Amino acid sequence: MKLRCPTCGTLYEGDVKFCAKDGGRLLPIGGTPLMPTETGNPDNPDNPGETAPRSAVDVAHVKELRHSSMTGQVLDGRYHIVKKVGEGGMSYVYLAHDVSTNVRYAIKILSPGLAEDTNAMARLRREAALGIRLEHPNVCHIVRMGETEDGLVYVVMPFVEGEVLSDRNNRLGVVPISQVATWVSEISAGLQVAHDLQIVHRDLKPENIMICTRPDGTESAVVMDFGLAKERRSVAELEKLTATGIILGTPEFMSPEQLRGKTLDARTDVYSLALMTYEMLTGKLPFEGRTQQELMIARLRAEPIPLRERRPDLAFSEAVEKVLLRAMARDPAARPGSTVDFAREFATAAQPLISPPAGGGLLGKLFRR
Repeated sequence: MKLRCPTCGTLYEGDVKFCAKDGGRLLPIGGTPLMPTETGNPDNPDNPGETAPRSAVDVAHVKELRHSSMTGQVLDGRYHIVKKVGEGGMSYVYLAHDVSTNVRYAIKILSPGLAEDTNAMARLRREAALGIRLEHPNVCHIVRMGETEDGLVYVVMPFVEGEVLSDRNNRLGVVPISQVATWVSEISAGLQVAHDLQIVHRDLKPENIMICTRPDGTESAVVMDFGLAKERRSVAELEKLTATGIILGTPEFMSPEQLRGKTLDARTDVYSLALMTYEMLTGKLPFEGRTQQELMIARLRAEPIPLRERRPDLAFSEAVEKVLLRAMARDPAARPGSTVDFAREFATAAQPLISPPAGGGLLGKLFRR
């Protein structure tokens, strides 16, 4: 059976479930199964009204086709699907508008495999109930989670426009430390709302931060993609994936405890935010590796490359470097206890390198939160 990665398009054959390049769940391709509304059995022409038998693979393929091609449809009688804006191994994301209010939303359609996993769905429903309470200027929160009569599960979120932080990083190369401090403050504030509800993002990375323009023309950082449609894997499963150089998610920004499959808390997001901060300041990550497996090993065993070694041409202070190294400690207990604590420490260390604007500057704003 031939399989395709929905993220990068790589084709596979044989008993393979995940893409070796990006860890995406592979989908079956090849052959056109009968759609659910079709009848007629080509193996029994004497009974044209008989429904043709289908294999489990055919049924799964039909469901994936439906989930991946919903443009132009009205979901649940309420959301008109305008276009697909993204997809991954566990979901498809569409731009839609409410047919009664014309308000635009991002609709995440969960993959059939995830929607049919009873344990996963129980967890996702719990997270969605909490996620609805995540409304905050720096968070793209969950508006509602729904399910159609035929079992299609979807999540509704505000449609957020702007530039993804990873694209901004690539375009600029390095970000001014004053701007980095502002975005770190905003990201930490959004994350803290989630952490207060015992929600850990688990996949914090530049691709999940949107830089949006406010009505007054200023920019703000918004945290995207909280919790839903991510798989948690056991230690044994992680070890198996690691042995083949495959891991679900983005290993460049995962904490050591996440790579080991340990229990996660807010400090894993502190670690990822520190790595993102380092990358914004230097244009590079504090660890090196030629493969995903090497990057993971470096995260687990090596020390971060010093900030000033990465960018000797920039006048970074020892205090800034010390704050980042503490937040990137392999032991979670050695890190700041919250993302807000990290943001405050970073702002304090960075303040001498920032021209203080009128009104107390960023540091004053941080401590007034």
